[in-house]
Amino acid sequence: MQRVFVASNTRQQLMPCTPARARMLLRGRKAAVLRRYPFTIILKARTDGDLQPIELKADPGSKVTGFTVACEDCNQSKNNLTAAEFGHPNIQKQALRPLKDASAVNATHYVIGAALKSLGLPVSFWTGGRTKFSPTQQDYPKAHWIDAACVGESGNQVKLDLRMQVSQVKATGHGSRQMCRMDRFGFPRTSTKTARVVKGFRTGDIVRAVLPYGKKTGTYDGKVAVRASGSFNVSTATGIVLGISYKYCSVVHRADGYSYLTNTGAPLGNELPSIRAQELS
Repeated sequence: MQRVFVASNTRQQLMPCTPARARMLLRGRKAAVLRRYPFTIILKARTDGDLQPIELKADPGSKVTGFTVACEDCNQSKNNLTAAEFGHPNIQKQALRPLKDASAVNATHYVIGAALKSLGLPVSFWTGGRTKFSPTQQDYPKAHWIDAACVGESGNQVKLDLRMQVSQVKATGHGSRQMCRMDRFGFPRTSTKTARVVKGFRTGDIVRAVLPYGKKTGTYDGKVAVRASGSFNVSTATGIVLGISYKYCSVVHRADGYSYLTNTGAPLGNELPSIRAQELS
Protein backbone atom coordinates (compact mmCIF):
# COMPACT_ATOMS: atom_id res chain seq x y z
CA MET A 1 0.00 0.00 0.00
CA GLN A 2 1.27 3.44 -0.85
CA ARG A 3 2.12 5.84 1.96
CA VAL A 4 1.48 9.58 2.12
CA PHE A 5 4.27 11.89 3.28
CA VAL A 6 3.47 13.96 6.37
CA ALA A 7 5.02 17.20 7.67
CA SER A 8 4.45 19.08 10.94
CA ASN A 9 3.26 22.69 11.06
CA THR A 10 6.94 23.68 11.25
CA ARG A 11 7.55 21.63 8.08
CA GLN A 12 9.53 18.97 9.89
CA GLN A 13 9.31 15.51 8.36
CA LEU A 14 7.15 13.00 10.25
CA MET A 15 6.40 9.35 9.65
CA PRO A 16 4.27 8.69 6.54
CA CYS A 17 0.65 7.65 7.04
CA THR A 18 -1.81 5.49 5.16
CA PRO A 19 -4.10 6.97 2.48
CA ALA A 20 -7.13 6.39 4.71
CA ARG A 21 -5.51 8.37 7.53
CA ALA A 22 -4.61 11.18 5.13
CA ARG A 23 -8.19 11.40 3.85
CA MET A 24 -9.51 11.58 7.40
CA LEU A 25 -7.12 14.40 8.33
CA LEU A 26 -7.93 16.38 5.21
CA ARG A 27 -11.69 16.00 5.58
CA GLY A 28 -11.48 16.98 9.25
CA ARG A 29 -9.43 20.05 8.27
CA LYS A 30 -6.63 18.94 10.56
CA ALA A 31 -4.23 18.91 7.62
CA ALA A 32 -3.75 20.56 4.25
CA VAL A 33 -2.01 19.63 1.03
CA LEU A 34 1.60 20.81 1.09
CA ARG A 35 2.82 19.33 -2.20
CA ARG A 36 1.10 17.57 -5.06
CA TYR A 37 4.19 15.71 -6.30
CA PRO A 38 5.14 13.75 -4.31
CA PHE A 39 1.82 14.02 -2.49
CA THR A 40 2.49 15.48 0.97
CA ILE A 41 0.18 16.79 3.68
CA ILE A 42 1.03 19.26 6.45
CA LEU A 43 -0.54 19.03 9.89
CA LYS A 44 -2.05 22.26 11.23
CA ALA A 45 -1.69 21.71 14.99
CA ARG A 46 1.26 19.40 15.48
CA THR A 47 4.84 20.55 15.86
CA ASP A 48 6.61 17.24 16.43
CA GLY A 49 6.06 13.52 16.70
CA ASP A 50 7.72 10.18 17.33
CA LEU A 51 9.88 8.96 14.49
CA GLN A 52 10.40 5.27 13.94
CA PRO A 53 13.88 4.07 12.98
CA ILE A 54 14.09 3.61 9.23
CA GLU A 55 16.71 2.06 6.99
CA LEU A 56 17.65 3.65 3.68
CA LYS A 57 18.64 1.11 1.04
CA ALA A 58 20.07 1.68 -2.41
CA ASP A 59 20.84 -0.66 -5.28
CA PRO A 60 23.33 1.06 -7.62
CA GLY A 61 22.42 -1.10 -10.60
CA SER A 62 24.09 -3.74 -12.70
CA LYS A 63 25.54 -4.22 -16.17
CA VAL A 64 25.38 -6.80 -18.92
CA THR A 65 28.33 -9.19 -19.07
CA GLY A 66 29.50 -11.48 -21.82
CA PHE A 67 29.06 -14.79 -19.96
CA THR A 68 26.35 -17.28 -20.80
CA VAL A 69 25.49 -20.96 -20.51
CA ALA A 70 24.94 -22.80 -23.79
CA CYS A 71 24.64 -26.44 -24.77
CA GLU A 72 27.37 -27.98 -26.91
CA ASP A 73 25.14 -28.47 -29.96
CA CYS A 74 23.97 -24.83 -29.92
CA ASN A 75 27.50 -23.60 -29.42
CA GLN A 76 28.79 -25.57 -32.38
CA SER A 77 25.87 -24.47 -34.55
CA LYS A 78 26.57 -20.86 -33.74
CA ASN A 79 30.29 -21.25 -34.50
CA ASN A 80 31.68 -17.72 -35.07
CA LEU A 81 28.39 -16.10 -36.06
CA THR A 82 27.25 -12.96 -34.32
CA ALA A 83 24.08 -12.96 -32.24
CA ALA A 84 22.22 -11.14 -35.02
CA GLU A 85 23.39 -13.63 -37.65
CA PHE A 86 22.36 -16.48 -35.35
CA GLY A 87 18.80 -15.14 -35.10
CA HIS A 88 18.97 -12.97 -31.98
CA PRO A 89 19.28 -9.34 -33.12
CA ASN A 90 18.00 -8.05 -29.78
CA ILE A 91 20.96 -9.61 -27.95
CA GLN A 92 23.37 -8.19 -30.51
CA LYS A 93 21.89 -4.72 -30.02
CA GLN A 94 22.20 -5.04 -26.25
CA ALA A 95 25.80 -6.19 -26.49
CA LEU A 96 26.76 -3.13 -28.53
CA ARG A 97 25.23 -0.74 -26.03
CA PRO A 98 27.92 1.30 -24.24
CA LEU A 99 28.34 0.76 -20.51
CA LYS A 100 29.12 4.38 -19.63
CA ASP A 101 26.34 4.54 -17.05
CA ALA A 102 27.49 1.38 -15.31
CA SER A 103 31.09 2.61 -15.42
CA ALA A 104 30.10 5.89 -13.79
CA VAL A 105 28.22 4.08 -11.03
CA ASN A 106 31.07 1.69 -10.35
CA ALA A 107 33.60 4.54 -10.27
CA THR A 108 31.62 6.45 -7.67
CA HIS A 109 30.83 3.54 -5.31
CA TYR A 110 33.61 4.24 -2.85
CA VAL A 111 33.29 8.00 -3.12
CA ILE A 112 29.59 7.86 -2.22
CA GLY A 113 30.33 5.43 0.61
CA ALA A 114 32.97 7.71 2.10
CA ALA A 115 30.61 10.69 1.86
CA LEU A 116 27.84 8.78 3.65
CA LYS A 117 30.19 7.66 6.42
CA SER A 118 31.20 11.28 7.02
CA LEU A 119 27.61 12.02 8.11
CA GLY A 120 28.11 9.90 11.22
CA LEU A 121 25.28 7.50 10.39
CA PRO A 122 25.72 3.70 10.41
CA VAL A 123 26.49 2.63 6.85
CA SER A 124 27.00 -0.90 5.56
CA PHE A 125 27.81 -2.28 2.12
CA TRP A 126 26.73 -5.58 0.59
CA THR A 127 27.56 -7.47 -2.55
CA GLY A 128 25.37 -7.78 -5.59
CA GLY A 129 25.19 -11.53 -5.01
CA ARG A 130 23.56 -10.98 -1.63
CA THR A 131 21.10 -8.52 -3.18
CA LYS A 132 20.16 -11.07 -5.85
CA PHE A 133 19.89 -13.95 -3.38
CA SER A 134 17.36 -12.31 -1.02
CA PRO A 135 14.52 -11.59 -3.51
CA THR A 136 15.11 -14.93 -5.28
CA GLN A 137 14.79 -16.80 -2.00
CA GLN A 138 11.49 -15.01 -1.28
CA ASP A 139 10.12 -15.62 -4.81
CA TYR A 140 9.93 -11.93 -5.69
CA PRO A 141 10.02 -10.95 -9.38
CA LYS A 142 12.88 -8.98 -10.83
CA ALA A 143 12.42 -5.23 -10.32
CA HIS A 144 14.74 -2.41 -9.32
CA TRP A 145 12.62 -1.31 -6.37
CA ILE A 146 12.41 -4.88 -5.06
CA ASP A 147 16.20 -5.25 -5.31
CA ALA A 148 16.64 -1.99 -3.39
CA ALA A 149 14.25 -3.17 -0.66
CA CYS A 150 16.15 -6.47 -0.33
CA VAL A 151 19.60 -4.93 0.06
CA GLY A 152 21.57 -5.89 3.16
CA GLU A 153 21.20 -8.33 6.03
CA SER A 154 17.53 -7.45 6.64
CA GLY A 155 16.69 -8.05 2.98
CA ASN A 156 15.91 -11.72 3.45
CA GLN A 157 12.87 -10.92 5.63
CA VAL A 158 11.17 -8.14 3.67
CA LYS A 159 7.39 -8.20 3.24
CA LEU A 160 6.35 -6.43 0.06
CA ASP A 161 2.98 -5.86 -1.54
CA LEU A 162 3.57 -6.17 -5.27
CA ARG A 163 0.42 -4.12 -5.95
CA MET A 164 1.79 -1.02 -4.28
CA GLN A 165 2.64 2.06 -6.29
CA VAL A 166 6.32 2.83 -6.52
CA SER A 167 7.48 6.43 -6.81
CA GLN A 168 10.34 6.95 -9.24
CA VAL A 169 12.03 10.33 -8.94
CA LYS A 170 14.33 11.44 -11.75
CA ALA A 171 16.45 14.59 -11.76
CA THR A 172 15.61 16.47 -14.97
CA GLY A 173 17.19 19.84 -14.20
CA HIS A 174 15.83 23.29 -14.89
CA GLY A 175 16.40 23.51 -18.61
CA SER A 176 19.55 23.92 -20.65
CA ARG A 177 21.94 26.68 -21.66
CA GLN A 178 21.37 26.03 -25.34
CA MET A 179 20.27 29.33 -26.85
CA CYS A 180 18.39 27.88 -29.82
CA ARG A 181 17.54 24.63 -31.58
CA MET A 182 19.72 23.26 -34.35
CA ASP A 183 18.87 21.37 -37.50
CA ARG A 184 20.70 18.22 -38.55
CA PHE A 185 23.36 20.30 -40.28
CA GLY A 186 24.16 22.32 -37.16
CA PHE A 187 22.51 25.56 -38.25
CA PRO A 188 20.06 27.37 -35.92
CA ARG A 189 16.44 26.74 -36.82
CA THR A 190 14.82 28.78 -34.03
CA SER A 191 15.38 32.22 -32.60
CA THR A 192 17.29 32.78 -29.40
CA LYS A 193 15.61 32.26 -26.08
CA THR A 194 13.74 35.13 -24.51
CA ALA A 195 12.45 35.26 -20.94
CA ARG A 196 12.28 31.95 -19.12
CA VAL A 197 9.06 32.91 -17.32
CA VAL A 198 6.12 33.79 -19.57
CA LYS A 199 2.86 35.10 -18.09
CA GLY A 200 3.78 33.54 -14.75
CA PHE A 201 4.51 30.10 -16.23
CA ARG A 202 7.78 28.35 -17.02
CA THR A 203 8.58 25.19 -18.92
CA GLY A 204 8.21 22.14 -16.70
CA ASP A 205 5.34 23.43 -14.57
CA ILE A 206 2.44 21.04 -14.16
CA VAL A 207 -0.72 22.85 -15.18
CA ARG A 208 -4.42 22.26 -15.68
CA ALA A 209 -5.84 23.76 -18.87
CA VAL A 210 -9.61 24.13 -19.13
CA LEU A 211 -10.83 25.02 -22.63
CA PRO A 212 -14.52 25.99 -22.60
CA TYR A 213 -15.10 25.95 -26.37
CA GLY A 214 -13.50 25.22 -29.73
CA LYS A 215 -12.04 22.09 -31.29
CA LYS A 216 -9.94 21.42 -28.19
CA THR A 217 -12.75 21.73 -25.65
CA GLY A 218 -11.91 19.83 -22.48
CA THR A 219 -9.61 19.66 -19.49
CA TYR A 220 -5.94 18.85 -19.95
CA ASP A 221 -3.46 18.05 -17.17
CA GLY A 222 0.25 17.81 -17.80
CA LYS A 223 3.58 19.54 -18.17
CA VAL A 224 3.66 22.83 -20.01
CA ALA A 225 6.17 24.16 -22.54
CA VAL A 226 5.93 27.95 -22.61
CA ARG A 227 6.23 30.20 -25.65
CA ALA A 228 6.89 33.92 -25.69
CA SER A 229 3.65 34.42 -27.62
CA GLY A 230 1.61 33.07 -24.68
CA SER A 231 0.49 30.03 -26.68
CA PHE A 232 1.65 26.99 -24.73
CA ASN A 233 1.98 23.27 -25.40
CA VAL A 234 0.74 20.84 -22.75
CA SER A 235 2.06 17.26 -22.63
CA THR A 236 -0.68 14.92 -21.41
CA ALA A 237 -0.93 11.17 -21.01
CA THR A 238 -2.48 10.88 -24.48
CA GLY A 239 -0.15 13.23 -26.33
CA ILE A 240 0.82 16.87 -26.76
CA VAL A 241 -1.88 19.50 -27.07
CA LEU A 242 -0.60 22.45 -29.08
CA GLY A 243 -1.56 26.08 -28.95
CA ILE A 244 -3.28 26.53 -25.59
CA SER A 245 -3.50 30.12 -24.41
CA TYR A 246 -2.07 30.94 -21.01
CA LYS A 247 -5.45 32.41 -20.07
CA TYR A 248 -6.90 28.91 -19.74
CA CYS A 249 -4.01 27.48 -17.69
CA SER A 250 -3.55 27.30 -13.93
CA VAL A 251 -0.47 26.04 -12.09
CA VAL A 252 -0.87 22.83 -10.11
CA HIS A 253 2.79 22.22 -9.27
CA ARG A 254 5.81 24.39 -9.94
CA ALA A 255 8.77 22.86 -11.75
CA ASP A 256 11.31 21.72 -9.17
CA GLY A 257 13.84 20.00 -11.41
CA TYR A 258 12.47 16.50 -10.90
CA SER A 259 10.16 14.15 -12.74
CA TYR A 260 7.85 11.93 -10.70
CA LEU A 261 6.77 8.58 -12.13
CA THR A 262 4.56 5.76 -10.92
CA ASN A 263 5.31 2.05 -11.27
CA THR A 264 3.33 2.04 -14.53
CA GLY A 265 5.69 4.59 -16.04
CA ALA A 266 2.99 7.26 -16.48
CA PRO A 267 4.13 10.74 -15.41
CA LEU A 268 2.31 11.92 -12.33
CA GLY A 269 2.10 15.30 -13.99
CA ASN A 270 -0.41 13.85 -16.44
CA GLU A 271 -2.74 12.61 -13.74
CA LEU A 272 -3.63 14.89 -10.85
CA PRO A 273 -3.73 13.11 -7.47
CA SER A 274 -7.37 13.83 -6.73
CA ILE A 275 -8.30 12.46 -3.33
CA ARG A 276 -11.69 11.31 -4.59
CA ALA A 277 -10.50 9.93 -7.94
CA GLN A 278 -7.36 8.11 -6.89
CA GLU A 279 -8.18 7.58 -3.22
CA LEU A 280 -4.53 8.44 -2.59
CA SER A 281 -3.62 4.87 -3.41
